[in-house]
Amino acid sequence: MGLPALEFSECCLDSPQFRERLRSHEAELENTNKFIKELIKDGKSLVAALKNLSAAKRKFADSLNEFKFHCIGDAETDDEICIAKSLQEFATVLRNLEDERMRMIENASEVLITPLEKFRKEQIGAAKDAKKKYDKETEKYCGVLEKHLNLSSKKKESQLQEADSQVDLVRQHFYEVSLEYVFKVQEVQERKMFEFVEPLLAFLQGLFTFYHHGYELAKDFSDFKTELTISIQNTRNRFEGTRSEVESLMKKMKENPHEHKNISPYTMEGYLYVQEKRHFGTSWVKHYCTYQRESKRITMVPFDQKSGGKGGEDEAVILKSCTRRKTDSIEKRFCFDVEAVDRPGVITMQALSEEDRRLWMEAMDGREPVYNSNKDNQSEGTAQLDDIGFSIIKKCIHAVETRGINEQGLYRIVGVNSRVQKLLSILMDPKTATETETEICAEWEIKTITSALKTYLRMLPGPLMMYQFQRSFIKAAKLENQESRVSEIHSLVHRLPEKNRQMLHLLMNHLAKVANNHKQNLMTVANLGVVFGPTLLRPQEETVAAIMDIKFQNIVIEILIENHEKIFNTVPETPPSNSQLLLSRKKSTDSKPPSCSERPLTLFHTAQPNEKQENRNSIINSSLESVISSNVNSFLNSNSAPQPSLNSSDLELEVIKPNRPNSLPQNPSPTSPLSPSWPMFSAPSSPMPTSSTSSDSSPISSPLRKARALYACKAEHDSELSFTAGTVFDNVHPSQEPGWLEGTLNGKTGLIPENYVEFL
Repeated sequence: MGLPALEFSECCLDSPQFRERLRSHEAELENTNKFIKELIKDGKSLVAALKNLSAAKRKFADSLNEFKFHCIGDAETDDEICIAKSLQEFATVLRNLEDERMRMIENASEVLITPLEKFRKEQIGAAKDAKKKYDKETEKYCGVLEKHLNLSSKKKESQLQEADSQVDLVRQHFYEVSLEYVFKVQEVQERKMFEFVEPLLAFLQGLFTFYHHGYELAKDFSDFKTELTISIQNTRNRFEGTRSEVESLMKKMKENPHEHKNISPYTMEGYLYVQEKRHFGTSWVKHYCTYQRESKRITMVPFDQKSGGKGGEDEAVILKSCTRRKTDSIEKRFCFDVEAVDRPGVITMQALSEEDRRLWMEAMDGREPVYNSNKDNQSEGTAQLDDIGFSIIKKCIHAVETRGINEQGLYRIVGVNSRVQKLLSILMDPKTATETETEICAEWEIKTITSALKTYLRMLPGPLMMYQFQRSFIKAAKLENQESRVSEIHSLVHRLPEKNRQMLHLLMNHLAKVANNHKQNLMTVANLGVVFGPTLLRPQEETVAAIMDIKFQNIVIEILIENHEKIFNTVPETPPSNSQLLLSRKKSTDSKPPSCSERPLTLFHTAQPNEKQENRNSIINSSLESVISSNVNSFLNSNSAPQPSLNSSDLELEVIKPNRPNSLPQNPSPTSPLSPSWPMFSAPSSPMPTSSTSSDSSPISSPLRKARALYACKAEHDSELSFTAGTVFDNVHPSQEPGWLEGTLNGKTGLIPENYVEFL
């Protein structure tokens, strides 16, 4: 039920009904006043709470921004770089969001608190002042009227007339005040309908603006979130593989720690207790000592492992002689005396055990028999890169390619060891090994054949890519620029001995064919890198640091498989100088659109033209399969599309083939928002010439055909067309620019990269 209207005509009568209606209006104004007062208090509390929330989120963002990831090893993979910068990206998003929140908080005082306080003060306050004036005039009028009515009729006529006029004057003033009060009360009742609600609407609008800004931030963050999710999955998969290697090394170290010592620049090193003479006797102080036989230099560093700090200054002396201390000449066990050239007297040292003393004395040419504790690496088998070796590998490859290329988990699933050894003994038999026409019988399982191939490569005296180049290949994989990686690996491959390079070519050619069938065998380029990286690039010493570099070994193999035609069929260019490499690093880092080197190597690879459509959908699907299928893809690091491969017979060619154009450009631009599951690539800055020796025949057989885009492309010139994956072009025909087509899209005619489309 609404409030009754106050009629101005009733102000003169001032009836009880009028007063009752007026009191109902006054009560409503009082309730409104109390509500606004409480609302202002709550609004200020809300603003204060929002400020505290914003300050807490900013502190949280600052903590994220200050933390830096430090990975094991001297370089990081693209996935690790992406993860390392994620905290700074998170902090940037949170700060941006809090900047918008602070703008909302600052506006809240202007659009909510101030207008409500103004309405309460100016409107409701004015109505209260008018009520006070009305009550005062009511009291005055009633008093004058009562006094006037009590006048005696015997008064003089002049006095009575004066009293009448005075009463009329007071009545008229009361009537005017009553009218003004009724007007003000009704005005405030009407004003509150908009002046009270409008600030609340403005505040909510600011709140909606804040939330919309958060929505826009989430959209902008979507691309990085997708890239980060893939990098996290790749890193998790690598961790599973690396963890098993580290755990295996740890178990070996537990079983026989002396067999797995690091190759050290020192002949001997370890903890010794050195006897030091004091004023009131002697004490034994723990030192970490090192000794170099060439310089005969002994360095002693006082160090307490419990406190983790040094107990004094380092001391270095030149060894003169070392003599075992007889047990009956000293109370301590495992002691020996050392004489120094540059220090008088004898230094008595205590080893940690009898074996430890023997090793120290052996290193220092003491009285103990000479025994070299540093075991030389022995040949790991009788396998060689000779005619028999090539014959074995070719037979295994032929068997795999003819009857097992599509087997799931090819090269990942291992065969029974006894069967593998038996097959190898047959293949390595000199009587049958050189018979090129002899094939491996069908009775041998494919997993046995693939395991035999890998075992033979591990049996070589050294890894196929050689110990001396192992660190160089790893460093090449750590370069930030993809082009620099390929170029450096290209150069290193051609520094390998001829037999090693031929065998590597044969193997990479085969692995490219395996990767081309990854939809059936689930072995992508990345997965093959995981399998063959530790075999072809195994380090000379088995350490945690070497295991941490396995991820870069995998990257080297990926690059070899993807670029095998260029690497093995072309002569490398002159290696760039260090300054050029640094410049290429800086360019790749400073450029805004991410290059191939800034994307995960295990995700974005070159595709063969006749497989573009398959690879476009298989990349994400294969990623999902690696997460879902624990039995099949538990060790698959990531997914990639393979490059076209060479036939094994191409190894026999002496003519070097010219470098054929890749089927995709090397510099993809950021992911297109219209096709989030597939990266958008920029069109090549200049047309790419096609090779006459390319194995890919031109898809153009007749002019004016329709074609569908396999990938998204962003135009870099007015003459080019921008499009998303799946776009259909009309009137497609060859252009005058090699490697480009001309077509029509939405009425506009322009250039289209030839390797981005398939004809319908």
